Amino acid sequence: MAPARAPTVRFALSLRLTQRLAMPDSPWSIGDAVALITRPRYLKSADPMPMLRPPDLVDPLELGEVVGLKALDQVAVKFRRGTFLFDAADLEAADLEAADRQAGGA
Repeated sequence: MAPARAPTVRFALSLRLTQRLAMPDSPWSIGDAVALITRPRYLKSADPMPMLRPPDLVDPLELGEVVGLKALDQVAVKFRRGTFLFDAADLEAADLEAADRQAGGA
């Protein structure tokens, strides 16, 4: 008999498959650094029971990390003050080198 895989590996594989099925042509993947193109009129939290939040919780130059891919081209992005849902078209890839220079003051 072949040895059974650990449950955590099986869960991770099924999670990746589920995320790829949710957004098969998405330019984003889990862990990508992103920034907002424009400030939305409101933010939608990525909680199990989503709520609308004011847009000033995310600074215009703040970088976020993709933590989930949802249906209908929705992307869950974690920022300093929470995790919010955005349309994939409202995000752009973050320039990490420029952000490091800006944070370092150089």
